[in-house]
Amino acid sequence: MHGSPDIDLDPIDPAIHERRWITLGVLCLSLLIIVMDNTILNVAIPSLMVDLGATNSQIQWIIDSYVLVFAGLLLTTGSLSDRFGRKGALQIGIVLFAIGSAAAAMSTTANQLIATRAFMGIGGALIMPATLSILTNVFRDPRERGRAIAIWAGFSGLGVAIGPMIGGFLLEHFSWHSVFWVNLPIGALALTLGVRYVPTSRDSKQRPLDPIGAVLSMVGLASLLFGIIEGPAKGWTDDIVIAGFAVGALAIAAFIAWELYTPNPMLQMTVFKNARFTAASLTITLVFFALFGSLFLMTQYWQLVHGYSPLEAGIRLLPHAATMMIVAPLSARLVEHVGTKRVVLTGLTLITTGLLLLSTIEADTPYVVVISFFVVMASGMGMTMAPATESVMGSLPRDMAGVGSAINDTTRQVGGALGVAIIGSVVSSTYAGRIDTIADDLGLGAAATETAESSLGGAQQVAAELGNTTLFDDANVAFTEAMTNGMLLSAVIIIGTAIMAWKFLPARAAGPDTVPAATPGERPVEPTLAPSAGD
Repeated sequence: MHGSPDIDLDPIDPAIHERRWITLGVLCLSLLIIVMDNTILNVAIPSLMVDLGATNSQIQWIIDSYVLVFAGLLLTTGSLSDRFGRKGALQIGIVLFAIGSAAAAMSTTANQLIATRAFMGIGGALIMPATLSILTNVFRDPRERGRAIAIWAGFSGLGVAIGPMIGGFLLEHFSWHSVFWVNLPIGALALTLGVRYVPTSRDSKQRPLDPIGAVLSMVGLASLLFGIIEGPAKGWTDDIVIAGFAVGALAIAAFIAWELYTPNPMLQMTVFKNARFTAASLTITLVFFALFGSLFLMTQYWQLVHGYSPLEAGIRLLPHAATMMIVAPLSARLVEHVGTKRVVLTGLTLITTGLLLLSTIEADTPYVVVISFFVVMASGMGMTMAPATESVMGSLPRDMAGVGSAINDTTRQVGGALGVAIIGSVVSSTYAGRIDTIADDLGLGAAATETAESSLGGAQQVAAELGNTTLFDDANVAFTEAMTNGMLLSAVIIIGTAIMAWKFLPARAAGPDTVPAATPGERPVEPTLAPSAGD
């Protein structure tokens, strides 16, 4: 036995408990707009190039300025929500996100759009950790909390998958401005329902603020992500990229040292001694590495190799989204029967299987075959992300829910950015090498070769201008072969993740220092003890 933990002396208001599932619905709606915004803009890139005259660098920063600000602020906003109230953070975030969306829709230059997207990142950084921390405080029963987090995770996956579909639909009927205007009615509905159904909560200990820790975390995370984002375009040895990594590493090291020194840290570094917390956080990071990296490749594969429109490509992602929506809630039930470790390892095995299958596809592989492989991977994602997220949140006291949620969200953003950057770089360099050989065989000039090497779209443009169908077909094959190398790299990463989870992730949760309160009228819930080493 591990001793008897203290019983939770903070019972939940019966009225809040009664409407907890409605609260979850409002939180999922709030989550949907910021997750969807990560992918909905990708399909509008061609329109932005034409209407705003955006360069490739500006297009990159229209997408990445949001991610940079969003991820850089997460730890700070999570800490502030714990201190001043999570409902207030959620509502302020929705308002700021809506203001930023309206400003983005009315932008007349690429630089204006970059700035307004960065402003939207402030709202997103307030919204995302607040949704998960409020959920953790509303659902006190560990089993119900696991199921609620599974639904939350399912909506997170849904937002990633349906973003391109909704974006494609809007672009076929309206201008690119519509991908920002659509956020306003969703935000208004979430804000209105939140006033009625979302309860307020905060850290009962009212810890003092940690401004030095906040600044160091923002500088560290933002600089790290800057290096990751700029690396593929400028080259990993470029002075600016190296400077980004150096500043990020120094700031994060200073943040850790300060948090260990200060009596009132924003993030208690001792939480990383908890194997459940740390192993689950790393699992989420690497799963999102594979998810964002594979989606980045598959979007190009379907639109450029198979010739689907943005809407057609988005619709063809629906089986992926539906699978995650179905499997994520089921994963919580499975955890109750066989434990977290077995469910997570099963999910990681399915992800690896799906990636290995995707590494076998060719330029003319039928859609039905490709999506079946993608569904295998999606089922593994749904089975892994919810239990891992619950492990992160369930291993912390509820007073730290905001910071815990921020750590969970930061790992997602960093993992996703790494996936796109690293897998994208591997695919781009492999593709460029093969195009160089093809260009020599076809006798292309230096300018045409450079354009063709830059991207598959560039090669197709050169092929159309020259009327060279051989170049068109060979470029498609070269990209597909390079893409399968990226899938193999992702599979290797996930195999390593599975080994780490098998070794360090506890079979069942030991829980935080307090036991979640019982449902009104019931006996307190007994903690689930950690297994012995041989379990």
